This record gives sequence, structure tokens and C-alpha cells, in this order.
Amino acid sequence: MDFDCNKARGDSSSVNSSCIFTEDTLIQAKPYTHLGKAKHRNSVSTLNNQKCNYGSLLDEKKIVETSDGETTSMCDSRCFTDLPAALVCEVLERLDPKELGIVSCVSTLLHTLATDHKGWKKFYCERWGLPNPPVTLNGPLVPGGTPDWKSWKTLFVEREFRSKSFMGRFSVDVLRGHCEDVRTVFLLASLNLIFTGGDDSVIRMWDMEEGLLIDKSRPLCCTIRAIAADTRLLVTAGTNTFIQCWRAVEGNSYPFHISGNGPDQNCEFRLWGHEGPVTCLALDSLRIFSGSWDMTVRVWDRSEMKCVQKFMHADWVWSVAPHGNTVASTAGRDAYVWDTKSGELQSVISNAHVGNAYSLARTHLADVLFTGGEDGAIRLFDISEVSDDEDIKPAATWVPHAGPVHSLAFEYPWLVSASSDGRIALIDLRKLLNPKYSAKHSRRVKIFDAISIEPPQRMLHGLGCDLFSVAIGADRIVCGGEDGAVKVWNFSEALEIEKRAQALRSLRQENRMRRKKAQVEMNANGRRSDQCSIAMKRNQLKGDKSVTWHSKRAINDKVKS
Repeated sequence: MDFDCNKARGDSSSVNSSCIFTEDTLIQAKPYTHLGKAKHRNSVSTLNNQKCNYGSLLDEKKIVETSDGETTSMCDSRCFTDLPAALVCEVLERLDPKELGIVSCVSTLLHTLATDHKGWKKFYCERWGLPNPPVTLNGPLVPGGTPDWKSWKTLFVEREFRSKSFMGRFSVDVLRGHCEDVRTVFLLASLNLIFTGGDDSVIRMWDMEEGLLIDKSRPLCCTIRAIAADTRLLVTAGTNTFIQCWRAVEGNSYPFHISGNGPDQNCEFRLWGHEGPVTCLALDSLRIFSGSWDMTVRVWDRSEMKCVQKFMHADWVWSVAPHGNTVASTAGRDAYVWDTKSGELQSVISNAHVGNAYSLARTHLADVLFTGGEDGAIRLFDISEVSDDEDIKPAATWVPHAGPVHSLAFEYPWLVSASSDGRIALIDLRKLLNPKYSAKHSRRVKIFDAISIEPPQRMLHGLGCDLFSVAIGADRIVCGGEDGAVKVWNFSEALEIEKRAQALRSLRQENRMRRKKAQVEMNANGRRSDQCSIAMKRNQLKGDKSVTWHSKRAINDKVKS
């Protein structure tokens, strides 16, 4: 096909051109009809010096002379960015993070709208919940906002990038202090604190960064089986029927004085109500949730510190996990979901495992449950839109362990499990938890066949003992087991190490390319490319070059004789 110079210059004399683009105007000429004749139109579109400012547009109408002498008035031609800013934001709200990032690279206007879009807050909260702002004596610096005054897009990108660190290199720190089994660990990443407890009935508080023991409680005369904490409250429980609580104390380097030696003696108290050992605890901003072998889950009001709800089960309660106005629990081999507003049972997962369902974890997506059981399996359940007559089937199943799964922990996109076989499994759930919109704009989980379920991306070995508890957060994995030691896998430098390794690989690749280029140039000039010729050229001998070799041969003959 020949190139038309007139088209290249933007001339309108050619009748074959259907649309001509110039710097200032867009003119649509008369296209051919199916009979080959030009079809006359009374109006043609033009766009002159379009200037957009969040939906405002300044257009100028032009009178354009067409090829057949007709004079027509140019009507306005609109594009996507000419829409009102509110409507554009409504369209952007239907995109996922990857698509929203691509749109932000199209133009300056879309970059501004996409960067400041409220969708980034929704994406962040769906994965990791609301961030904890820095806490001072007068409360959070940014109530309800973001820490360090960062945009939600910046927070999302940083957290998403950091989540890749668990596939990198790590270091292992061992915290020693317990003299018996460690039954529970809790990582409070917002305050850089680790809490541990076990058969020695003592709660210990550790500095996450330094790995040093900060404080420890007096013996509570029971096996500690559960710990939960936030920036305002620390709760623990065990084989005794009470829940031990500590309120945060302001004005100190560390918020909790668990030894009882602090100036405020009223910060420590107990909650009574259970009739059996307490096995699990959880917190939200308003309530305390506790599960016990008395086959109940109790809900406590944090402002009044009294029990306000009680949910009865058919077996011992092993784990509990709240989310919004629902709380999930496992008892025996079944899993339950309760509505805390109405107090009614919302759904039941019967026979979730072969044997007891020991562990439970939830994401910030309200309709997703993870369970770990005595059979060594980990299962994912989608509890959205389930009818009363319908049995809930697992959406995905993994069997990474040879023993019971005693503990699960989740931080998007990683699900971490600890088992009595002494191993920790890391499962990447990006594909399974990639949400999609339904007709009602509610997010659901993709259901995959068993063949398409990916195995755990990483297994941490070498512990050699039963593991009872695991926690994840702040680029760290913390676990405790029967050897009495608390192990901390630190991945905080994994990305930096990977950057240095990538730079070293790039340098080596550049050196290889440089040597290859030099070799090609030598071959092109007719020179020998072998290393011997290169060495001889660099170290040329005067006179006969064979003298040295004859001399060596002569010396060798003398030595042999």
C-alpha cells in the first residue's frame, strides 16, 4: 500500500481519507457509501483546543469548508475526561487496583483523579483493615486518617510491595525465657510488641525489634492458652475460668505494666463468667470475645466490662474470630457463624474436618473463613449467600502437614499455619481472594477446582518440636512450641537483600555482554579469540618465543633423569 503524502501533511483534498487529525482540529470527511459515492452530511464534528479541568470544557465552534464547497457548523466532540469529576470517580470505582493504576498513567487529569480516589482506601481496608495511627498521650495523631499523612494510594502500594518480602531471605531470632511449653503467642505490630504465655503460667512481653524481654507477669497459677491485645487493652486466659486484663497506662515507654509494679494499680482486673478453661480470645474496638471448654462463646462489653451475650455450642470451643457484626467459632469438628446483633446462628459448617477443628482465621472480607483441623488439612469456606438447606463445601483445601494444625494466622495475602509436625506453611492467596463484583456490587471469592489450587509457596522447617501457636505481621512470623523457645522469622531486610542481589546480577550480565562484544570485535578483525593468544599478546617475549618452552622441557628432562 502506497503512502499518501497528502494524508501525511493533513491535506483535506484527498477524498479517500475518512478522518484527518491535525494538531488543533479533528475533521471527519465524508466516507464512501456501499455504492462508492460520497454521502453528504449536514454537520461534522470538531474539537478545538480542548481544555479540561475536572469536568469543565472550553470549546470553540469552527466553520469548516468541506471538499464540495458546503459550509457546515462544527458541533462539540466530547471525550471521557469531559464528564463531571463525580461521574468519572464513579466509573473509576468499578476498577481493581491494577486497572486503576493503569488509568492513572493515561493523562494528568486521570492521574490526579485516580491517585486521590477513595477506592484506594477501600482496597487497603479490604486487605489489611484500617491502619493504626501513631499514638500519643492525647490519642492518635490522625484520628480516622492515615499515619504520616500519606495518601491511601501510597499506603496501599507500600503494603502491597512489602507483602512480597515473605518469599525472600530471612533471619531467625530465638527468644528464651519460658521454662515450659509455649502455648500462645500474639504479635502487636503497631506497638512492636510480642506477648507469649504457656505452661509456666507467666505472661512475657518482648520488644519485637530488639528481641529483649521488657516485662513479665506474676504466675497466674494456670496454663496460659490465649492472648489478645490492642493499643488500649491486653487480655489473657487459660485453664482457670477467669480472663486476666490489663489496661494501657499513658505516659510510659511501654503501655502495659503486667508485672503489677506500675503506679496505677487499677489497670489490672479479671472477668469471671466461664465455667471451664478458656481456650481462645479476640478483640475488636467495642467487645471482647472468649471461647471455652464450657461449650460457650461469650461477648463482653469493653466499656462496662461485663458479659452481654452468650452463644451455646454442642462441643468444646477451640477458636473464635470476630468480623464486624458476626463472630465465627469452631467447636468439635464443626464451624459456626453467629450474628452479634440478633444473637442468632447465621450458618453452620458441619464436619469441617475429620476430627476437631482446632484453629480458625478470617480475612477482612466478611464471607471468608479458614479452618485448620486434627486431620492436618486447611480449608477455605465461602459463607456468602448460603441457604439453610445447603451444606457449605470448602472452596479450597490444602494438606501441607502430617499432624494437627493447631494455629492459623492471616495477613493479606499470606495464610500461615503451625502444626505438631514442627513445620510452618505459607500459602499465597492472591488468586483465591481476588474479589469480583456481583450484580449487587458485593465481593465474593473465586471458586477453583482442586487441580488449580496452588500448594504452599514456602515451608519453614527445622523446628523439631510441636508448634502450638503462630502469628504474622510487620514482616515477621512468630511461633511457639513445646521446647519453650519463641522463634521469630525476620523478613524485614528481604527486599533490600533482593535489590542488592538484582544489582549484582545486572552488573555481572553487563560484564558478560562487554566481554562478548570484545570477542566479536576481535573475531571481526581476524584475530584469535582464544585465551592463549590473548595472553601471549599481553605478555610478548623478545626473540624466539619457543625458547621458554624448550627450556622448560629441558628442565623437566633433567628432573626426570
